[in-house]
Amino acid sequence: MNQEVSPINIVVLASGYGSNLQAIIDAINTNRLSARLTAVISDQKNAFALERAQRENVPAIYVNAGKKPDRIEFDRILLEALYGLKFELIILAGFMRILSAEFVERYHGCIMNIHPSLLPRHKGMNTHERVLRNGDEFHGATVHFVTPELDAGPIILQKSFRVAFDDTAERLKERVHECEHQIYPQAIQLFAESAISI
Repeated sequence: MNQEVSPINIVVLASGYGSNLQAIIDAINTNRLSARLTAVISDQKNAFALERAQRENVPAIYVNAGKKPDRIEFDRILLEALYGLKFELIILAGFMRILSAEFVERYHGCIMNIHPSLLPRHKGMNTHERVLRNGDEFHGATVHFVTPELDAGPIILQKSFRVAFDDTAERLKERVHECEHQIYPQAIQLFAESAISI
């Protein structure tokens, strides 16, 4: 970690296991990332990501949005959770809700996401199956700024690998996770160093 870079405060939104969250925590704890994790927020009560936060003595916040809230209502609940937290950057790490355009614009240039494909290829879901179905030669992961259009924000970092003849969707998922865990902390560090912006 560059000692001249002041740590930025980050909030992570996660819906599940939180492997990218763990990669970020590990990078912070080993001084490879100039950041402080100020909270982890999840829309899933039993998300393991919340337990990861608790292990680090970081506030773990469950936002109970009910069964089927619309995006505007969910954003209102999320904004209430964010109120009073100190942060410069929101990190989406396996967060399985699409944020409204109003929410994204409110935090313009301050939300990052990681996507399991080499954007702009394979936006959306089921990327590994689509890579195999299309016979793609390469696959990988992309860190990008979040904009109102899904998976279309400016690309920050990508890491790719050649698809092997015997790769399955499950094996591709594992290989992409390895890429994600490398480049997400790197992208956050670039933000901390003011080396990137929209």
